[in-house]
Amino acid sequence: MNNRYPLGVIHINDINLWAHVGVLEQERLLGQYFSLDITLWVDVKESALTDDLSFTADYSLAIKGLQRLAFDIQCLTIEAFTEHILDFLDKLYGSIPKRVLLKKINPPINGFLGSVSIERSRNRTSIDRHEGIN
Repeated sequence: MNNRYPLGVIHINDINLWAHVGVLEQERLLGQYFSLDITLWVDVKESALTDDLSFTADYSLAIKGLQRLAFDIQCLTIEAFTEHILDFLDKLYGSIPKRVLLKKINPPINGFLGSVSIERSRNRTSIDRHEGIN
């Protein structure tokens, strides 16, 4: 068996999302910007050999679908928002290993000009063993 094209990692960075997420009522009513990074671990062997999109993760579907999801969602926490994101990615790509980094841009906290982010992953057990992560 030829393993020249092993498991690959697709990084999708800086997806701009407008979402109605936050503890304050005005955040859920008016919405605000978020930035999302996604990492997908996929078997790229067939797509690399055949140049056929159907053998890999079509990231355009994730971007478009997450933009719709973000616009429609209303929740209090970024933790809940990432749960919806991971559920959507599971429905789209199945149980492949995935990681999301969601950044809330300019949260409405007096005197704070930074951002707040949360990183979560699913189905990473085999990847972590391969990379020697405990």
